[in-house]
Order: sequence, then structure tokens, then C-alpha cells
Amino acid sequence: MKFPTNDRTLVGFEGSDDAGVYKLSEDLAIVQTVDFITPVVDDPYTYGCIAAANSLSDIFAMGAKVITGMNVVAYDSCHVTKAMLSDILQGGIDKMREAGGVILGGHTIEDIEMKYGISVTGTVHPDRILRNNTVRSGDKLILTKPIGSGVISTAWKGDMAEKIHIDKAAVYMSSLNKTASELAVSIGVNAMTDVTGFGLLGHLSEMISDKHGAELEISKIPMMDGAKEYADQFLFPGGSKRNYKYFLDRVEENKLEYTDLMLLFDAQTSGGLLISVPEEKAEKLLDNIRSAGIEEAALIGTFNNNKGKISLG
Repeated sequence: MKFPTNDRTLVGFEGSDDAGVYKLSEDLAIVQTVDFITPVVDDPYTYGCIAAANSLSDIFAMGAKVITGMNVVAYDSCHVTKAMLSDILQGGIDKMREAGGVILGGHTIEDIEMKYGISVTGTVHPDRILRNNTVRSGDKLILTKPIGSGVISTAWKGDMAEKIHIDKAAVYMSSLNKTASELAVSIGVNAMTDVTGFGLLGHLSEMISDKHGAELEISKIPMMDGAKEYADQFLFPGGSKRNYKYFLDRVEENKLEYTDLMLLFDAQTSGGLLISVPEEKAEKLLDNIRSAGIEEAALIGTFNNNKGKISLG
């Protein structure tokens, strides 16, 4: 399938980047993305916050600033009341305001399953776009949020999750990647992406493409409370299992237990940023991110020349 393009299309379908970028002038480009999710928590307002944070994340992953959004809503009017829908949308409005943008409108349809998200537009200088696959050998890898939201959300859907685990995961999922992105841009990094549906190893695979490799320090990867417990019960969403099958051939030197490895493929909702930063800047960036209140950010690995492969140390 060939999509229409022109010389102002700076980022399109040719890669696996987080958003599209279109040049308006020599010093201005727009960044566009759209995403929506089904509920991952009980509370409508919190769900709206998480869905919005998830949608906004792609703009931050490109090193861009959020300006506007359009709501995308599908709901079952027999089970979702007007009050619940209002709370969901309020969550989105509040997160958009926190991101520095505004909601201009949107569209709703009736559906058998609730879905909410935002089509987001951002801006960036055409020469300052951050791609997901422009890493350099020797770069350090920083992850800004713990992983595990996929298994925790699946446990919630099966009424098998403890409330304390759901509530803590919701805090992570509803937290914006705005501050971490701004700090990464200000210090100067080589590549960036966010951890969502393809899981940690899936998105890391996109970063290395076939040009570089990566070595992860497993003990340094932050995990959400309860994630290991639900992983041991194999409460993984379908996306995690597909990630395992699709990206497993990227992994070498693997001595992990099966469920521990699966956690690295766990499909995330509104996960953290993966940042490829020059070694000499890595500790300073990590300190800046942690000082900004993102305390579980961690330096989890190094990029190398082992083309297309990820080793787990």
C-alpha cells in the first residue's frame, strides 16, 4: 500500500516512529498522532486521564510540544451514563491542560465497548525532531517508568488484582512524559521512543533496527508492584504474547525464566520514555529526571554494534 506524500513530509510511514511530522516552514513542523484505549481501571475520570496520557505520549517521544487535541470516543449508552462519560472527558481535558494544550472538539459514536483517546497535534523545529532509531553505539539507555501495566490491567479485568497494585499502576499510567521529554531535549539526546503496545523489548527492537544492538541490565529495570506476582500467574494480555512471538528472535544470551522474559514483552499502556543518550550525559540526565520527581527512572542498558540483537545481562 502506497500512501500519498510530498517533500514536506518529514516523518511518515517509512519507519516505526511514534508520530508523523509535516513541515510548515523552515522553523516549524507539526507532529500528529492518534491513539485510543479501552478501560484499564474502574474509575471513569482516572481512565480518561490514562487514555489522554497515552495519546499525548507520542508527541513527547518525538521531542515536540503539545498544542491541540480532538477527542475520539466510542461508548455504549446502555452501560456508560452521561455522568461517567463526562468524567472520562474531564480526565482528558485535565491532562491536555497539564500538557500545555487545548481540546478543540472531537467525535463520538455508539459502540459495544468503551474506547477513548485523543488525536493530538504538536509542534517541533524541523531540525530538532527526535526519531526512535537514531541511536549511537555507546549510548546509554534510560527508562523513565516501571513496566508491568499489561499484566496488572489483565489481572484487574479478571478481578484478580489487588487494589493497591491497580491504584499504583494508575498513577504511573496517568503520569505525563512531558517533563522527561523536555529534560531529554534540553540536554541533547540521540533517540527517544515510548514504551506502549510492543512492550519494552519490542520498542527497543525498533530503536536498534538492524544497525545497532543493545545490552540490558535486567536487575536495573524497574517493575510495578504486583507485576511479578501476576506474571507468575501468566495473566498477560494477548498483545504481550504476540510481542513474544514477533520479537523473540532479537533476544540472545537469555537465561531468564519464561514469565520473567514475558514481562519484558508485556504490552504497556502509557509507559515511560526510552531515551538513548550519549554516555557522558547519561548520569546528569538521569539525575535531572529523578530530581524532577520521576524517581523510578533508571539507566538500564547500553547500545552497541551487535546488529539487531538484544542481550540480557
